[in-house]
Amino acid sequence: MSTDLNLNDPALRANAVKAARGLRAFDKLVRNALMLDMVTGRERAVDIGLVGPLIASVHTPDPAREAFAELDAAGAFVVPGFIDTHMHVESSMVTPAEYARAVVPRGVTTALWDPHELANVAGLIGVDYACDAATGLPLRLLPLAPTCVPSAPNFEVSGGDFGPTEITTLLARSDIHGAAELMTMHQLLDGDARVQGIVAAGLASGKRVCGHGRGLGGGDLMAYAAAGVETDHELTSAADLMARLEAGMTVELRGSHAHLIPEFAEALIDLGHMPQTLTLCTDDVFPDDLQNKGGLNHVIAMLIANNIPPAWAYRAATLNAASRIRRPDLGLVAPGKMADLVILSNLRDVTASHVFVGGKLVAKTDGLITKIKSTPVAPAVLNTVQTKRFEASCFEVPAKGPVVRIATLSKPRFPEWGSRDVDAMNGYLLLPDNMIRMAVCNRYGNNTPTRVAFMENWGTWKGAFATTVSHDSHNLTVFGRDADDMALAANTLRDMQGGLAVVADGKVMANLMLPVAGLISEKPLADVAKEFANLRAALDALVDWQPPYLVFKALFGASLVCNAGPRLSDVGLVDVFAGKILESCVLQDGMN
Repeated sequence: MSTDLNLNDPALRANAVKAARGLRAFDKLVRNALMLDMVTGRERAVDIGLVGPLIASVHTPDPAREAFAELDAAGAFVVPGFIDTHMHVESSMVTPAEYARAVVPRGVTTALWDPHELANVAGLIGVDYACDAATGLPLRLLPLAPTCVPSAPNFEVSGGDFGPTEITTLLARSDIHGAAELMTMHQLLDGDARVQGIVAAGLASGKRVCGHGRGLGGGDLMAYAAAGVETDHELTSAADLMARLEAGMTVELRGSHAHLIPEFAEALIDLGHMPQTLTLCTDDVFPDDLQNKGGLNHVIAMLIANNIPPAWAYRAATLNAASRIRRPDLGLVAPGKMADLVILSNLRDVTASHVFVGGKLVAKTDGLITKIKSTPVAPAVLNTVQTKRFEASCFEVPAKGPVVRIATLSKPRFPEWGSRDVDAMNGYLLLPDNMIRMAVCNRYGNNTPTRVAFMENWGTWKGAFATTVSHDSHNLTVFGRDADDMALAANTLRDMQGGLAVVADGKVMANLMLPVAGLISEKPLADVAKEFANLRAALDALVDWQPPYLVFKALFGASLVCNAGPRLSDVGLVDVFAGKILESCVLQDGMN
């Protein structure tokens, strides 16, 4: 079905006017609903009359009004369809069709998709696949132009390379709805011509320029907004939240860092109202979480559970979001608006019983009631793991002993540079008992050496974990202690053409095949979620996690080089903010 419908067809509007005045029957009539009004915050009993995809009337219940089809809401709440202002389908490791099957029955009717994972793997062809796959769904899935391909040019190499020319071309397309999160923060502030050109292309297009301002504050945050970047979802504290609101940015408050929700809620409650510029997003949702909890519905529920008034939470997910993404046809249950309606059997748990998209009933409690077409996968987004076979020696660091000074990666999530003296024997570093290895190999046929770093404060490990889901260049990344196990894990992914694998004692304990760009499975979500949960459980048995920072999710962002601090990429140990690149972690060897 088509979700971006023309509401301004003269015949449609004329029929809506007649229906609103009682001169013709509604196409559909939702009777006996209790509407939570996004403008006033009040609750009122209403009937809602629809003509095609348009809401024609929201009026006091009137049994005399006629319709060709009716639905009795029986006193249940009705709210507008939820709008997820920033997300990545690829993070759920399923196709857009499977994603829609999961979230639409939970009330999500619109989502702004940054397909930069696909773009980093397959370039413009990856974006083409995303745009094709976003059509024909009961979810209004709106792709953006990925602005960071790669996320940090010169500090990593991915499968695509988008400069101002590519972004200009993408933004000229009608199926591209803005410039996606700009992660090259400091390059923009430092006057990098490529990044400035990308932002200029976004501004010239008249479409939104979205942001990723992790770690920015003070003058740098002001400069980021002054450059033309509108949004940010990279909030690490309540202070971050307030700073971005005060800078006039659109905040995309995300649910993917659940441990921060309580302090965000407390700050908003202290503020005394829900700011018009605050919206909600999911960003990244793992497949088992998507299966069990859904998408934006869960973010709304978490806010309400942390004492945010329901009217505030729903307003952020609807009216605020529609205003900030420049879609005045969305976000309200009101005459003249798109008929995206969610009937809620439970307001606090955000449990939907019926979901309308563009005037069509598309989902009930048990799931979708409409068919979804399947989109063929382009050959260019398959067979993307182009590496040589791995040997254990690929995960060793050459060095002259007996003692070697090395640079280390210290701390997960918020890494810091460290240094340490370690032993070497037979030409290689010896891994200390309280450290692990991380390795990154370019998987796009560059045949550059596998880069290896030693990591401190990453817990106690057994075995190895390998992944081609490794933000944002998605090069093949391996964690572990034993080089043989790491080689087996890496070769498993090479043979599967992408995915995740857990290895221990020379055996593959669990794996998940992700053959589409090394990111996505074409299997049903239920199957992917089960395999993912099994893999996570297998790794849980091998790693001593230390929440909230040393967690399973930290493995997928450990190579996110655009963020502050040292990271490992296929280029080496890098620090974008400091402009630093070390091809090897060895600082000084041959020490006596």
